[in-house]
Amino acid sequence: MTPIIFEPIGTVFSPFKQPAGTPIQPKAAGETAGRVELLPQYVEGLASLDGFSHIVLLCYLHLAKDYQLKVRPFLDDRQHGLFATRAPARPNPIGLSVVALDRIEGATLHIRGVDLVDGTPLLDLKPYVPAFDAPTAVRLGWLADKIDQLPEARDDGRFVD
Repeated sequence: MTPIIFEPIGTVFSPFKQPAGTPIQPKAAGETAGRVELLPQYVEGLASLDGFSHIVLLCYLHLAKDYQLKVRPFLDDRQHGLFATRAPARPNPIGLSVVALDRIEGATLHIRGVDLVDGTPLLDLKPYVPAFDAPTAVRLGWLADKIDQLPEARDDGRFVD
């Protein structure tokens, strides 16, 4: 298969300087503020984005260690298949975060609910549209009885070297 090469379009900045202690999902990050600094050549692409309350950040999880196909995720003590989890150590360590967009100033997007480590490379961003992105009839698998633990859950460093 032909390799796929991505170049970052910007950087995510947050108060979290290392994975350990970082919220494991945007919902657990609450109102934690951060910002995205887009590279200058992409600023024109932000036109009309300020009309959206939330955006989807697709990032390269640059600090994730090599993946395992069976992992013990943050919200459980049992092992699960990697693809049944949202563990950051993956064959292609791409993170997805839905964050609140407060405002845009030039190449800077001010965001809330950031769950990414400071300096995380941004691969892409998109507007969050509930009618597109939020199905109503869902099953939560092994997470069904763990989801209430999310607000207190933090990264403990298990997926970084």
